[in-house]
Amino acid sequence: MPVHHDTENQEFTTTRDGHDAELAYARPAPGLIDFTHTYVDKALRGQGVADELARTALAFARQEQLKVKTSCTFMAGFVKRHHDEYADVLA
Repeated sequence: MPVHHDTENQEFTTTRDGHDAELAYARPAPGLIDFTHTYVDKALRGQGVADELARTALAFARQEQLKVKTSCTFMAGFVKRHHDEYADVLA
């Protein structure tokens, strides 16, 4: 499932079988990205779609050498569950 990075709207998105999912972010300061909201259509829930969005977004943050803030409850839980993997990018 390809994840698209829409820099203009500051979100990572994907569509599967006509159903959408997104992970929105803000850039509140230089060198910082804040993941603010995750939405997955009901038809896609429980299939790992949000995790795929999260992994793609965190890979982007790492590649761009950004520190990560997680205002989004889902993202906060995701980085907590995978802390060892993402500790280096957390603000």
